[in-house]
Amino acid sequence: MNKNFALIGSAGYIAPRHMKAIKDTGNNLLATMDPSDSVGIIDSYFPKSYFFTEFERFDRHIEKLKYDEDINLDYVSICSPNYLHDAHVRFALKNNATAICEKPIVLNTWNLDQLIEVENETNAKVFTILQLRLHETILKFKSEIDSIIKINKDKIFDIELEYITSRGNWYHQSWKGDRTKSGGISTNIGIHFFDMLTWIFGDVREISLSTKNDKTEQGVLIFKNANVKWKLSIDEAELPDDQKRTFRSIKYDGKELEFSQGFTDLHIKSYEGIIKGSGFGLLDARNSVDLASKIRNLNVN
Repeated sequence: MNKNFALIGSAGYIAPRHMKAIKDTGNNLLATMDPSDSVGIIDSYFPKSYFFTEFERFDRHIEKLKYDEDINLDYVSICSPNYLHDAHVRFALKNNATAICEKPIVLNTWNLDQLIEVENETNAKVFTILQLRLHETILKFKSEIDSIIKINKDKIFDIELEYITSRGNWYHQSWKGDRTKSGGISTNIGIHFFDMLTWIFGDVREISLSTKNDKTEQGVLIFKNANVKWKLSIDEAELPDDQKRTFRSIKYDGKELEFSQGFTDLHIKSYEGIIKGSGFGLLDARNSVDLASKIRNLNVN
């Protein structure tokens, strides 16, 4: 049976992936909302979807569907700026709709803990997009790490993680350049990698920072079974000479983990899992939110 969706943040960079996932899983996008009206991309997926630039009118439309036409929302996809995720997840829950929220689901652990309380008071659930957990290469990597640790519980892996994705001057003028709204570099572009690391290696024991500015953050994370040197940057000058816009690298014990491919359908896989009830919820996201928050509030050593 087709499910009814609404989408908040339809002019955002990531929104088309959600629209495609809604369409490819055979569902309906009833309404979308964004303060910007540059949303012609909707025509590629759901040209008959209603669109609003004001949240209040969007909210009223959802109520009218419910009370005038007996149409209820099943899901609300949230692609809005990071600092608004909390409020928009609450909107979904108050409408008894399951929330599907982009990363980071919230900026701080106390926001997440409050959402757990709200979720427990409703019949709806909250899921987030943690697509690296669905990436075949990362799944194999986790399996290999688990197998080694099972044999040698004291094994310490040396991990090097580097992610550079260049951004222009617009970035710093947008909400993404405002640490209070985006969470800063580590949160905005690093949350998936922090989720991957905590998913594979567990709790972080020590955190240190060697660089922290508006373009680049780097440091060291100490886990029970891994020492991780990491670097995240939006500075084009940090790219290797043979890379044009984006560079991803994970090395473990000197070996390169090749995972540059395989990202195309991960949102679709995420939606398929959520619709089946096996998506990643608030508790799954907690460790990475906590780590990103601590990094945000940490000074360079």
